Amino acid sequence: MNPKLLEILVCPVTKGPLIYDKSAAELISKSARLAYPIRNDIPVMLEEEARKLTDAEVEKLAG
Repeated sequence: MNPKLLEILVCPVTKGPLIYDKSAAELISKSARLAYPIRNDIPVMLEEEARKLTDAEVEKLAG
């Protein structure tokens, strides 16, 4: 994931910052509790394509 791209991308739902999860190939929005997939090195920034984070995942991000 290009660091410059990560600096300018925001969550399309909340307009908040995103966290890059390299191991899962996802961009995570803590505020929206969504994980956006990265496919073929391209972030898919569509709410309907995002995975909902579990309570445990949100707690892990907070702690």
